[in-house]
Amino acid sequence: MIEPTIETVSGPVSETMLAGAALEHEKTVSSWRDVLPWVKGKNLRERSLSRGYWLFFSAAFFYDAGYCVYFFLFNLYLLDLGFNERAMGWIGGAFTLGSVAGTLPSGAIARRFGVRPLLLALFVSAPALSAARAAWMWEPAQIGLAFLAGLAMSGWGVCYLPAVARLTSEENRTAGFSLIYSVSIGTSMLGGLVCGYLRQWLAGVGIAMQPAEVKRLILLLSSAIAFAGIVPVLRLRVPEPAAGGEGAQEVVTGWRQWKLDPFLKRFLPPMALWAGVVAAFTPFAVVYLEHDLRVSMTNIGLIFTVVQLLQFTMGLLVPYLFRKTGLMNGIVLTQMAAALVLASLAGAHHQGLAVALYMTFSAAQWASTPGLYNLLMDSLPDAERSTAAAMTMFTNALSGAAATALAGALFTRFGYPPVLLGLAGMAAAVTLMFRLMTPATRWRSAGAKAREQGSG
Repeated sequence: MIEPTIETVSGPVSETMLAGAALEHEKTVSSWRDVLPWVKGKNLRERSLSRGYWLFFSAAFFYDAGYCVYFFLFNLYLLDLGFNERAMGWIGGAFTLGSVAGTLPSGAIARRFGVRPLLLALFVSAPALSAARAAWMWEPAQIGLAFLAGLAMSGWGVCYLPAVARLTSEENRTAGFSLIYSVSIGTSMLGGLVCGYLRQWLAGVGIAMQPAEVKRLILLLSSAIAFAGIVPVLRLRVPEPAAGGEGAQEVVTGWRQWKLDPFLKRFLPPMALWAGVVAAFTPFAVVYLEHDLRVSMTNIGLIFTVVQLLQFTMGLLVPYLFRKTGLMNGIVLTQMAAALVLASLAGAHHQGLAVALYMTFSAAQWASTPGLYNLLMDSLPDAERSTAAAMTMFTNALSGAAATALAGALFTRFGYPPVLLGLAGMAAAVTLMFRLMTPATRWRSAGAKAREQGSG
């Protein structure tokens, strides 16, 4: 799914659903074998997904198809119009802060009025703000609009998990999540190809446009495609969870719910630093390719498509990797690979080598994500997972916002090679921090299991 801030799609405000976000991520990654049978009609009939699910699937399709292109292209559009990395960092950081600020209010609205009204507001406000961001190119306005867009789009993370959970049954829920996720990968790959070749297609029919004009057109069309998702949402009815049934949530009050587990205190700092490393480079990667390495827009579109394919493939391979190496070893291997690639990228001057290194970094950092969330969930008793997920999502988002803004200023001041080398050093330090957590993780996992067995 589209994750506005590298990959911080928060679950609903409800802490139970925030924990569910991490658990569903693990479940989705480990169940790609459920995707292929969808092509067989018999299997599709057996799964018996509801009409409501397919309406939500249609809305998610338009949302992903629009915003996968929008987020890929937006910084390149700013670059064409004279914005530097410092400005891009402030704009990206404002978007992330808006997402953080909107999560709790969006969850309160969803609990009070239901998921559907929030979805309606989302599919109207987010495309309108996105179109305004493509049209009003004044830096203070861009920062303000980015914050408002993040605020509006925070509703998607709040709505996505509970909507799919309520529109599916226990038997077909994993396949329902997997189907939406796999289609989002496909739309991302298609969007990369369209972005790369649109200018050539327009020139082929006699329409000559400057690069910035082509990008503005694509951004406006992307906003219109996302807005089209309101059509299925208007017909959608999301059932409310039955009291005491599946989806019902225990209300926990008091400061006790926010008391941090000893393992969580050790986990949050390196996790936040890792989120910062990813957020410091990923938003600027396409800018680096076009501005510093002179990669053409056509090739950038192809690169984006290949990256999506690599991430899809990593989704298939990650469970196998973690089974063979062990969870902690798998995390350390993928993070160290990402650190080494960043260091190599800092010294790469050949365009082809730099592109290959960027693809490798994308695959490595993507592969570490399910392992990190599995580590968190496996190291805590069930009663503490909700708070842990909420705290992790929140600290990751704040770290990502600060890192994006700071990285933009550093890239502008010092250029890419020294900053990438610094990020590589930070990634290596984070890897070491996780490696040193291993004894405590094993102890906590054993203790958590013992307490759960005792309470059962």
